[in-house]
Amino acid sequence: MVRKGSRFRVHGSRKGQGRRVDARPSGGPVNCPASGGSTVNLSVEVAGISMKNPVMTASGTFGYGEEFGPYLDLNCLGAIVVKTITLEPRPGNPPPRIAETPAGMLNAIGLQNVGVRAFLKEKLPYLRQFNTPIIVNIAGVSIKEYQELARRLSEEDGIAGIELNISCPNVENGMVFGSDPKLTHRLVSRVRKATPLPLIPKLSPNVTDITAIARAAEEAGADALSLINTLVGMAVDIETRRPKLANITGGLSGPAIRPIAVRMVYEVAQAVETPIIGMGGIMTAEDALEFLIAGATAVAVGTANFIDPVSTVKVIEGITRYLAMNGLKDIKQLIGSLKP
Repeated sequence: MVRKGSRFRVHGSRKGQGRRVDARPSGGPVNCPASGGSTVNLSVEVAGISMKNPVMTASGTFGYGEEFGPYLDLNCLGAIVVKTITLEPRPGNPPPRIAETPAGMLNAIGLQNVGVRAFLKEKLPYLRQFNTPIIVNIAGVSIKEYQELARRLSEEDGIAGIELNISCPNVENGMVFGSDPKLTHRLVSRVRKATPLPLIPKLSPNVTDITAIARAAEEAGADALSLINTLVGMAVDIETRRPKLANITGGLSGPAIRPIAVRMVYEVAQAVETPIIGMGGIMTAEDALEFLIAGATAVAVGTANFIDPVSTVKVIEGITRYLAMNGLKDIKQLIGSLKP
């Protein structure tokens, strides 16, 4: 995968070639970018969560945060969204689970995770040491499971919000709740009663009208919306005539989906009052700026983390430079500023 004009690349994508990414920065983690001077304000508020800047990590691409500790100061980020947590540990789907595409990747990980007990005991303590808001993405096979997860997380210190995974395309029944407005409303409203924490449903692009799903989630009590999750895709190995993923289909992410994601963020921003976290193929600051101008209050960097572990910091740096160069003193002047 190579992004023309980008500051990073993946090498060796053909058969028989190894894959190489930039090694750990010498001298330890990358420091937080300069603020650009007191005249530039990057702070935003999403779902009542105060963030020092609008750049977050996308669930499933940043592990539990600790994996990226050697590369960057986690205090730099606007928020950290950890990989999906379920009630019980999940082994995920059988391999192969990842396939590279010309402008992104397919994944069918299957929500592999340690389960809520291990997360609270082994992962959350590490995250509590930072002053960055922690948002936990949760998934269940029933409304009761979502409610139980929300209750358990609400009892713990150090969790700023809950992202509801109602749109994962690579697990059985993963899109049931997120593909129907009535089911979306039912799930969000039930979970809303189970927790005082901010609720952020993550919406699927694999629907006819994403604005209908967004309005249902807002009416049910969502505090913000994340969009988009991956699109359902498939790749075939022509030598073996078999799917490249054991799951056959998987979620497509990366630069290929960005125009779709930006369009959906714009459409939803016109349809609801709820703040939006935009994501989908953000590789550079320029990509992130598209989402902000289209109406997103914050953005989440996903696939880029696999290519360059400090991509989030570079996005923050780029946004800061853009504001300064364009004479903008506050990031809020940019949000939703798309000209007709």
